[in-house]
Amino acid sequence: MREDESVPPRSRQAARLRPLLTAAALATVCLITAGCGDDGTGRAEPRPGTAAPSGAPSSAPAGTASASKSPSPAPTSGKPLPRGPLTGRTVVIDPGHNPRNRDHTREINSQVDIGTGRKECDTTGTATDAGYPEARFTLDVSRRLRTLLEAEGAKVVLTQDDDRPFGPCIDERARIGNEAGADAVVSVHADGSAVGNRGFHMILPAAVRGGAADTAEIVAASRDLGERIAGNFVRVTGSAPSNYVGGNTGLDTREDLGGLNLSTVPKVFIECGNMRDPKDAALLTSADWRQKAALGIAEGIGSYLKR
Repeated sequence: MREDESVPPRSRQAARLRPLLTAAALATVCLITAGCGDDGTGRAEPRPGTAAPSGAPSSAPAGTASASKSPSPAPTSGKPLPRGPLTGRTVVIDPGHNPRNRDHTREINSQVDIGTGRKECDTTGTATDAGYPEARFTLDVSRRLRTLLEAEGAKVVLTQDDDRPFGPCIDERARIGNEAGADAVVSVHADGSAVGNRGFHMILPAAVRGGAADTAEIVAASRDLGERIAGNFVRVTGSAPSNYVGGNTGLDTREDLGGLNLSTVPKVFIECGNMRDPKDAALLTSADWRQKAALGIAEGIGSYLKR
């Protein structure tokens, strides 16, 4: 579930996939635009009127919170990185939410500036009906993704590694990628929508300018990154694009997410599946499938960075 889904999203554009630049990606674009694999594993993202996320935080209290008073981002594994095709590249992985956010509802409900307005610091995320939390899913996939990227020589930073009491807030999540000078940032999520809503989708930044937000320099690069991840995700996992977001393209452009608005480096969100749909939940709770999800994302990032 994305960072601030408790606030109804504003304008959403269904984006059409441009042809991807690599031969492997080109082969997968046809799958996405044709809505291939309707029985594939997907994910979904809650929309107004859909099932509410588990443990959603209460309304925000008066006052504001500073996201700068929190611990530093999680470092890489600490082991010397092998030389590989991604040597010299920096990737920031943003595991959505935090397993302990639900114990800090006052803090995560405090408002932060996202450039075009104010939003909650963070949310608790959703969970499967059996109680498997989105925050645990995002951490697992992000750690697997880190291992894969480091094996290719990339420097990887996690915005959190279950090493802090809550958060980080959405503005700090953006700032971590910016300050790292990341070549790519991917925020990992899963959805909490209605039963029957299935299929993954990428969330891409819209052209936004206001306050501290100005995405003009990252819109095109972020779209390229998102398209490449989408193509590789289809190929590796067999998942289909969302059947209820993005017009069957697997892409959704948003202007109301602080994690994208405040980014100055290429960044996308990926919603990996709908935790409230039984078929998707069975995939999201499978360690084997989570490894495939991490691999699909890693290969998409690699395709983007090697272009």
